[in-house]
Amino acid sequence: MTAPERATARAYTVWAVGLLAYVVAVFHRSSLGVAAVDAQERFSAGASAVSLFLVLQLAVYAGLQVPVGVALDRFGSRRMILAGAVTMAAGQLALALATGVPTAVAARVLVGAGDAMTFISVLRLVSVWFPGRTVPLVTQLTGILGQLGSIAAAYPLVALLHGTSWEATFLGAAATGLLVAVLVLVALRDAPDGSVRGPAVGLAAVRRSLADTWREPGTRMGLYTHLVTQFSGTVFALLWGYPFLVVGQGLAPGTAAGLLTLLVLVGMGVGPLLGRLCGRWPLRRSVLVFTILGATVSMWTVVLLWPGRAPLPVLIALVMVLGTNGPGSMIGFDYARTENPVERLGSASGVVNVGGFVASLLTILAIGAVLDLQTPGASADYGLDAFRAAFAVQYVFWAIGLVGVLRHRRELRARLARDGVVLAPLHEAVRARLRGTSAPR
Repeated sequence: MTAPERATARAYTVWAVGLLAYVVAVFHRSSLGVAAVDAQERFSAGASAVSLFLVLQLAVYAGLQVPVGVALDRFGSRRMILAGAVTMAAGQLALALATGVPTAVAARVLVGAGDAMTFISVLRLVSVWFPGRTVPLVTQLTGILGQLGSIAAAYPLVALLHGTSWEATFLGAAATGLLVAVLVLVALRDAPDGSVRGPAVGLAAVRRSLADTWREPGTRMGLYTHLVTQFSGTVFALLWGYPFLVVGQGLAPGTAAGLLTLLVLVGMGVGPLLGRLCGRWPLRRSVLVFTILGATVSMWTVVLLWPGRAPLPVLIALVMVLGTNGPGSMIGFDYARTENPVERLGSASGVVNVGGFVASLLTILAIGAVLDLQTPGASADYGLDAFRAAFAVQYVFWAIGLVGVLRHRRELRARLARDGVVLAPLHEAVRARLRGTSAPR
């Protein structure tokens, strides 16, 4: 099964349906977060119980990435996206009817499971339906436009929740998931007509394929790229950014909300640029990774070492840098795509997707633990020094990710050298490209 030389109108139609499924998945993923206060009242639960919903949802999402990737290679994108849509709809239906914490937790587990089936399945569609050079750009657009789901959760869902009832709101969310399932069933196809799909393989062959996927340095390069670039922005946007800005830095709630919106907008602007750069300079993707990592670590260091509360311009700079983290993590999937055969794309993407979400989950838990240790009693009035100590745990995961990227980058470049591809220093390659002459890549 090979990608076409140019994208067809049918390719864009298939992508649009897959993209809609991902937008709705992000909507489901974000729906409980924006309804957290209402959830506390409905389930008579404390903040820790509601945060448990998010932790379990992320844990299920991350834990299912590899099994889902293996299933994706076996069954194809259409079946997996369909199963994901139905599973998330079932989760939202259960949440609509839930009156206690255990049922609500089970509902969010279903949402996390369905969410896990969606994104990498859409990425496989992009790899199969679009020509190789445009895949990085379309992949970035998929990640960016998918965030429209969080906007739908933040505004229409909240308005519906406050205008009607809990039951009506989440029944409506379930109905949205079923509508997506119908569209997927009708309009989505795994590959262009005439594509040859390999025969179904047995369990032993699946295990061998997964082992081959893991042994591929490009897969591990993608995993550590995803880890080192994604988790800081994700943790900030999902949970700890708002408390840090309001409680730690003393910003007004409206200002903090505006900065979180800026984070999303920066990502939407940076994503297409990174996609084009990856398509134009595929052998220099690690330079982009190191640039994003260096900027992120540098800005956090400035903020955490700032005497007292950081000025607003410094916090704006931090948020703008964090906005590059999501698009930067998409480079990890591009490594998996270019270094694995198409029949292993699902499992390779699943392995990559584990990196950032496991790091995000562990960072969320570690920051919470440090904050509790630094704050007496059960108070949530965290001081700035407590936040500084808590966010310092990020350096551990940056170090782990950096070591992984450097190690597997060396392996990939050694393989390129054995194949006769010599990478010139970056400044020489740029000058050669500007002159329009050929040069070692």
